[in-house]
Amino acid sequence: MSLINVESFACGRWIAPDDGARVIENAVTGHVLARAGQADLDTQAMLEYARSQGGTALRAMTFHQRARMLKAVASHLHQHKQALYNISYATGATLKDHAFDIDGGIGTMFVYASKGRREMPDSQVYVDGALEPLGRTGQFLGQHICTPLQGVAVHINAFNFPVWGMLEKLAPTLLAGVPAIVKPATATCYVTEACVRLILDSGLVPSGAVQLVAGGLGDMLDHLGGQDVLSFTGSADTAQRLRATPALMQNATRFVAEQDSLNASILGPDAAAGTPEFDLFIKEVHREMTVKAGQKCTAVRRILVSKDQVDAVISGLQDRLARVVVGDPQVSGTTMGALVSKAQRRDVLAKAAVIAREAERVHGDPDAFQINGDAAQGGAFVPPMLFHCNDPDAAQRVHDTEAFGPVSTVMGYDDLDHAVTLVNRGGGSLVASVITRDVDVARSITLGAAAHHGRLYFNNRDSMAEATGHGAPMPHMVHGGPGRAGGGEEMGGVRGVMHYMQRTAIQGSPDILTAITGRWVPGAAISQGPEHPFRRTFHDLRIGETLNTAARCITLDDIEHFAHFTGDTFYAHMDEEAAQRNPFFPGRVAHGYLLLSFAAGLFVHPDEGPVLANTGLDGLKFMQPVSPGDHVAAQLTVKHKTPRNDDYGEVRWHVRLTNQDAVIVAEYELLTMVAYRVA
Repeated sequence: MSLINVESFACGRWIAPDDGARVIENAVTGHVLARAGQADLDTQAMLEYARSQGGTALRAMTFHQRARMLKAVASHLHQHKQALYNISYATGATLKDHAFDIDGGIGTMFVYASKGRREMPDSQVYVDGALEPLGRTGQFLGQHICTPLQGVAVHINAFNFPVWGMLEKLAPTLLAGVPAIVKPATATCYVTEACVRLILDSGLVPSGAVQLVAGGLGDMLDHLGGQDVLSFTGSADTAQRLRATPALMQNATRFVAEQDSLNASILGPDAAAGTPEFDLFIKEVHREMTVKAGQKCTAVRRILVSKDQVDAVISGLQDRLARVVVGDPQVSGTTMGALVSKAQRRDVLAKAAVIAREAERVHGDPDAFQINGDAAQGGAFVPPMLFHCNDPDAAQRVHDTEAFGPVSTVMGYDDLDHAVTLVNRGGGSLVASVITRDVDVARSITLGAAAHHGRLYFNNRDSMAEATGHGAPMPHMVHGGPGRAGGGEEMGGVRGVMHYMQRTAIQGSPDILTAITGRWVPGAAISQGPEHPFRRTFHDLRIGETLNTAARCITLDDIEHFAHFTGDTFYAHMDEEAAQRNPFFPGRVAHGYLLLSFAAGLFVHPDEGPVLANTGLDGLKFMQPVSPGDHVAAQLTVKHKTPRNDDYGEVRWHVRLTNQDAVIVAEYELLTMVAYRVA
């Protein structure tokens, strides 16, 4: 392979490395592979280009438009992922490792694209939470909203996942409407550069939305302000230095960190040798030690088992680890590749030596192991190394030293409380897993350990066919952790998007809030359409468009017929004396669901038209009992509209039922799918 010149992409152009560029080695062969870095990047110009060009273009888009952009980018990367596979082998990654990094990153973009369309509005304002009444008559209200920050997100990523590590941050950032400057770790930046080229060459993202720094950031962090975000993945030492940047502190720049993590896996006391849970535990720990050669921020570093199962666990892991074939990932038979560099190999061996002061190595000799592949003899390889700490209470370094490679330590616990104490000694982790079928064990560990971990992963024979694995952060859920893990969150569905948005409390009249949010607020102006709203297409319906129906009298015969027809003969509907003894009712009352049924009869149009289906209702409240002889009328108002696909969208209607005294008896939101056009 010829020497790769890894370029940066700044202010709309690619910039080649200069004479001071850093040399990058092929992790498998040890040969020089690439060079990267420029000393004269104009960082202020890059920031301004992102804010003025990328930010302006992204904020002009709605959440749905950004979500469609993400989906298109993910589809483009999926079509060209073989090119990323081919270059990623040089990082030491196997084909299975590519599934975690490349496929995992693309999958994350697809998830955010889907969530953006399903959980966020087709507008530029995200409504956060419910309305807050601030006055007596409903004419002064509060609402929290989120809007994009008007700065730039600087992403500093780790070496272990050059694709997923970038895309897991990039997806929520772009969905929020914020441009990004990506700075990958130099050791694997050539893979990230290839991915960024695919994104930019696709023409799917606006100019300035994505820039790349291959090499050092220079003085970029000194120019970040209060509208910017710095998101970092890497070591705690580096995170501490970044946090201390004067500009970040002076300008209250948002800082999101995911750093060192002494993740653990606990074998429940119920999961003895011979159970499906025991076998699952061995399988999961083996996988976490060997995938990406243990270079995962979520990998299992501490293995906690009841003392009577220590020997069985060590034996089971020794058997599985003995079958690991270390070597060139492109040579047949290899199951674990290299560490990312010789420098990383030296670091892992040094950290393993620290662990060895308090634990005995029971598998894996870094000075005597086989490497598969003739070309791989000069690479950054280590074998899987398993340690046993006989006295984890007296030990310290096994709880604070992370050998970022295929290294893990078995330690025994006395009882469940002891296990919780040990797992929490890691000082905060991204994830702890528990293999148990005992629900009481799961609850006890949650109550004792959840505060110390960003994610708790439980698995057993019932869930293992679908479980995603201890070390697989899912974009739907929070990825981050407290304490040693950095205290930040990189993902978490829409929660991850919020890191790049500002939550603002807006206060005003119903009309003002309706205009700002694009959602009709009770008390805001209403209008009447030219025809029944169920005869109008999705695009014809207007926010606030309202139908007021005629009233219907609720009779005792209606109540009794509904009771016998449905089988709901609850005493409040059928027994006058019993109903009167109930503090909520004056006597026999109508069923709540009878009122819903009659409401539909009042406002539904019977003919075929653009309304395709009723898909549910939200926020149902019965507020006043309805007695025989009362009259009920319905008010149906278009509250919100959300496109769903190329043919139809969701219309959310506010429904209010009132009695003859104009008192609200029930209120809810009705969801319907409405066609864009009538066939």
